[in-house]
Amino acid sequence: MRSYKKIGHRGAKGHLAENTLESISLALEMGVDAIEIDVHRCVTGELVVIHDFTLDRTTNGEGEVAGASLKELRELLVEKKHRIPLLTEVLDLIEGKCYINIELKGLNTAAGSCKIIEEYITQRNWKYSDFIVSSFQKNELFEVYKNNPEIPIGVLSKASVTEALELGKLLKASAIHPSIGIITRDNVQRCHETGFDVNVWTVNDPEAIQRMQDFGVDGIISDYPDRL
Repeated sequence: MRSYKKIGHRGAKGHLAENTLESISLALEMGVDAIEIDVHRCVTGELVVIHDFTLDRTTNGEGEVAGASLKELRELLVEKKHRIPLLTEVLDLIEGKCYINIELKGLNTAAGSCKIIEEYITQRNWKYSDFIVSSFQKNELFEVYKNNPEIPIGVLSKASVTEALELGKLLKASAIHPSIGIITRDNVQRCHETGFDVNVWTVNDPEAIQRMQDFGVDGIISDYPDRL
């Protein structure tokens, strides 16, 4: 049975406020191989780590992330005590400890993410293999590929592994990231035969974790990294 990478979903989302430095630190303590986080571009241009397109669910603010300045976002609290971090702050925190899956959640996030990745590779101790960039948004993934085809790409899908495979071929992607709801033993094998790794999300139940391991996936993304 092949071993799989343990990937903390938004840090250790099941234990601490998602996409915060504190949650990511906890996931690191739990021995993850990678951290998965989400990025949006705020109105002043910085890339911030938050999942939703709006602030209402996870912070004491409201409105769209893309319509707020970094200064405004810095004044908000996530679950009453945590701050919204910058992508660069997350990279600084995990440097040398694990690799990162950056999900381009918001619009116009590809170019900025590529620039930061290139800076960390040329100026710090990072390698391309320390990154994988994923998204549901095809335009953002094609923008990454156009900017720098060396950056590893993961094609997210919650509808069809077959469609993800076709897109993956066009993007020369490294991996397919299917939801647990569409994954089968056969399509894991198809991905491997086509040259793609398979990182499945979001897998929290111990029985489901065991099933994904039996299927031979390459990575499991979980809210509870301590269960992996």
